[in-house]
Amino acid sequence: MAPGVARRARRRPPRSVRSARPVGVRARSAEDWWWDRLAPSGSGYHLLQSDSMLLVLPGPGPARTRVQRRAARRTQRPVPPASRAAAVKARPRPAPVSEPQQGPDPGWGDRIPLEILLQIFGLLVASDGPMPFLGRAARVCRRWHEAASQPALWHTVTLSPPLAGRLAKSGAKAEKKLLASLEWLMPNRFSQLQRLTLIHWKSQVHPVLKLVSESCPRLTFLKLSDCHGVTPDTLVMLAKACPQLHSLDIQHSMVESTAVVSFLEEAGPRMCKLWLTYSSQTTAILGALLGGCCPQLRVLEVSTGINRNSTPLQLPVEALQKGCPQLQALLQVLRLLNLMWLPKPSGRVVTPGPGFPSLEELCLAGSSCNFVSNEALGRLLHDSPNLRLLDLRGCARITPGGLRDLPCQDLEQLHLGLYGTSDRLTLAKEGSHLLTQKWCHALRELDLSGQGFSEKDLEQALAAFSVTPGASHPALCSLNLRGTRVTPSTVSSVISSCPGLLYLNLESCRCLPRGLKRAYRGQEEVQWCLEQLLTGPPPSS
Repeated sequence: MAPGVARRARRRPPRSVRSARPVGVRARSAEDWWWDRLAPSGSGYHLLQSDSMLLVLPGPGPARTRVQRRAARRTQRPVPPASRAAAVKARPRPAPVSEPQQGPDPGWGDRIPLEILLQIFGLLVASDGPMPFLGRAARVCRRWHEAASQPALWHTVTLSPPLAGRLAKSGAKAEKKLLASLEWLMPNRFSQLQRLTLIHWKSQVHPVLKLVSESCPRLTFLKLSDCHGVTPDTLVMLAKACPQLHSLDIQHSMVESTAVVSFLEEAGPRMCKLWLTYSSQTTAILGALLGGCCPQLRVLEVSTGINRNSTPLQLPVEALQKGCPQLQALLQVLRLLNLMWLPKPSGRVVTPGPGFPSLEELCLAGSSCNFVSNEALGRLLHDSPNLRLLDLRGCARITPGGLRDLPCQDLEQLHLGLYGTSDRLTLAKEGSHLLTQKWCHALRELDLSGQGFSEKDLEQALAAFSVTPGASHPALCSLNLRGTRVTPSTVSSVISSCPGLLYLNLESCRCLPRGLKRAYRGQEEVQWCLEQLLTGPPPSS
C-alpha cells in the first residue's frame, strides 16, 4: 500500500452504526413503553398499579416508585460523558430533603364497624359454615381477626383427626395432638357451641366430651360418627352439663345400649330427635322408648350399619302408640331405613292403636327383602291425615289399593321405586291410576321406577295430571319412570301438562326410542325431550 493511501485511511473517521446506543443508556422495555402511552408526562394523569389491576387516575399522582423513576430517566435525552461530568461538578448540590413516608392504606375492611362486620360474617357462616372461612378471615387484619374470634360465630363445628395413617399408633397420636388444641379452643372459641359432630375418634372421645361438658353449656345437637369408646358415664355427664341438648345421632358408632339408655333416662324429657343404627342391642333402646322416657320425641330414625344384620326388626306399633301417648301425638318423622322390618304380631285379633296423628314423614325404604305389607302400613298410618312424604322404595308387597285407603289427602312426595329387589312377575300390573287420581293436586315428586304397570295403566295414571281440579297447573316437579313401560305419547302428554317439571328419568324404558332413554334435569332438557317426541325419534347413534 502506498504511504499516502495509508495516511488517508488512518485519518478517516469510523462509520456510525445505527443500532449503536450512547454509553450508559439502557433499552426500553415493552412495559415502560405502555406505561408512557397510558399516562404520558404532562397529561394530568397518573398510573396506580395493584396486584390485579392498573388504574389511570387524574391528578399529579403519588410519589413515584423506584421503578417509575428509572423509567423516567431512560426517556431523557442522553448527555455526552464529558459534558455530564462538567455539569455535575458545576451544579451545586441541594440539601437532602427527606421524602414523606406514606404508610399502606388500611383498606375498607379495617374501617367497617365491628358490629356490621359480625353481621356479614354471620350470614356467610350461616350459609357455608364457620370453616374454612373464619380461619382465613382471621388472617386478613386485626379487625377481621377480632370479628372472627367471636364465640357467637362458632356455633357449628365438625372435628375429625387427620385420616392419613389411621393405624393404631398414628391415629391415637393425631387425636392427642388435636385434643391439645381443643383445650384452648373450647373455652375461648367454642363457648357458645350449639351443634357438634365428631368423626373417626377412636381413643379420645371421653376427653373431648368432657371438655364439651365443661365449656359448651348451650349444646343442642351431638353427632358421633364412627366413634369408639363411648361409655355411659360420658353421655350422662354430657346430659347433665348441657341442659339444652335435645338431639343425639349415634349412627355407625360403637355405643353400648346401656350408655344410650342411661342418657335417655337423664335427658329423655327434652329429647326431640334420635338417630340409631340397628343392632342386637336396639331392642333395649326401643324398650326405653316404650317406657315413656322421651315424651317429646319428634324424629326417630333407625338404619342398618355397614355390616347388615339379617335379623328382622320387630317394631311393636300398637305398644309404641299406647305406651307413649305424648310420643304418639308429637312424632312427625319415622324412618326405618334399609333394614328388614316387620310389625310385631299382637295376637290373633289386631286391635288398632291410636295412630300417629302428627306424623308428616314415613320412610320404610330398603334394598333387601322387605316384609312391609298393606296391613302393616295401615297399622302405622290409619290415623295420620297430615302425612306429606311416604317413602316405600323396595316395598314390593305394597299395592295401589292399599295406598288408596290411607287417610292422608295432601301427599306431596311418593316414592315406590323398585331397584332389582323383587320378581317382576309378582308385581301389580294395574292400579297406578288410583294413586294419581287421589293425590294429583298435591304431588310434587313421584317415583314409579321398576314397577310393572302396563302401558295403558300408566297412560291412564299420568293423564290425571292434565285434569287437575281448579284449572291450575299440577305441582309435579319430579317424575321417575325408570324401567317402566311408558310410551312416547304418554311422556309428551305429561310434559305438556306439567310446565314446572324439572326432573324426568326415562332410563331403560323399552317403549321409547333409543336416543331418549336417559335422565333429564332442568326445564330446558325436559322441553328438548318434548320437542324430540313431537317431531319424531332422533336418529340412533
